[in-house]
Amino acid sequence: MKEDRINVRNALIHGDLYTKLSAVFMGAGMLWHGQRIKGILVFILEAAFWFYMITAGFLNLGMLPSLGTQEQGKVWNEAKQIYEYTAGDNSQQILLAGVITCFVIAAIVMLWILQLRHSYHLQKQIERGEKVPGFKQDIKSLFDGNLHITLMTLPCIGILIFNIVPLVYMISMAFTTYSKENDHLILFDWDGLHQFLRVLNMNGNIGRQFWHVLAWTIVWAIFATFLNYILGMILAMVINRKDTKGKAFWRFCFVLSIAVPQFVTLMIMNIMLQPSGAVNVLLKNLGLIKESIPFWTNATIARITIIVINLWVGIPYTMLQVTGILQNIPAELYEASKMDGAGPVRTFFRITLPYMLFVTTPYLIASFVGNINNFNVIYLLSGGGPTYVGDTAGQTDLLVTWLYKLTIEQQYYNLGAVIGIMTFVILTIITLITYRNSSSYKNEEAFM
Repeated sequence: MKEDRINVRNALIHGDLYTKLSAVFMGAGMLWHGQRIKGILVFILEAAFWFYMITAGFLNLGMLPSLGTQEQGKVWNEAKQIYEYTAGDNSQQILLAGVITCFVIAAIVMLWILQLRHSYHLQKQIERGEKVPGFKQDIKSLFDGNLHITLMTLPCIGILIFNIVPLVYMISMAFTTYSKENDHLILFDWDGLHQFLRVLNMNGNIGRQFWHVLAWTIVWAIFATFLNYILGMILAMVINRKDTKGKAFWRFCFVLSIAVPQFVTLMIMNIMLQPSGAVNVLLKNLGLIKESIPFWTNATIARITIIVINLWVGIPYTMLQVTGILQNIPAELYEASKMDGAGPVRTFFRITLPYMLFVTTPYLIASFVGNINNFNVIYLLSGGGPTYVGDTAGQTDLLVTWLYKLTIEQQYYNLGAVIGIMTFVILTIITLITYRNSSSYKNEEAFM
């Protein structure tokens, strides 16, 4: 950024007349210095920008601070004997248009800087007696020396349009009153940090639910990640033993659960564990129970059930992940361990586990983050229930499923945006602290 400011300043101070003129009429410097087609295209973009700003942009920016003030009107038409509705302001559209306008302005500012620097660069080339490349040469360079620009332009534009702009738009909702509360679904206003304070306040209804859901989310992520990891590793070790016969068959048996789509498995499990499902019916017929086990209506049993089913779904993935790594652990380490009299348990904790953790720490972090955002397992098994004391969250809801309920089902869009921001912040902190303090990051060369 420092170099960019110096180049722009030099262009404005030391540039010739046409370079300085390009600060007002974009592309003028390129047009005069021999790159006419490129200069005309840049000028057309500037003209399109000002046309957009005059026709819509300035209005969008002007409406952004208030997000609209005119409500929808209803007038009785005596002649037609009906009510006629007059269109009012739609705060959602105003917010979106304002965000898009801000991005358009940011894009034209970047273009202004780039074309000004390029014009000054062309001026210096001419002063040094160098030949200015033509439009055909620039096009050819996009498939040769500047191929990276050609390949990355479309993906970057896609990320900007489909990721960054919607993300900024959704973040903006967290600072508004956009929800069904007080009927603010069409016309809403800025609300500052009020919704964040509601979420963080442990004495309020929303705050109590947030901290409850956050605590269960962390507990769930820890159990789901490390139980899958440890048990998957042990399973892989048992199958990879020299004494184990039919290794391919045993791997096939466990990998078979991966072949079935996860949502199908989860929905079948949900049906089987209902009060009148196959499991309860079978246990009653065997005389083992008299009343149905409340798999989905008792909070503690529901949580344990979810963790156990997740093991069934997740262990085969871990087994496949660690099988190749286990086979690469030097056999000399195990032989030396046996000579020292170490048993299987001590060998596991002194050799296998440290080696695996060193190699797979990034995978563990990714699994932990994935489990915090594991929407499918929770929503398809328990639906987040049983219902919590509050009116929006369930006893097994994760932050991601609670966010879904707040927005899609209950229309608390501002609170949903706050929960999304809080989830992102929590995941970012956990990920950065864990990875930067891991041996995989601190001692990368040790693996070699």
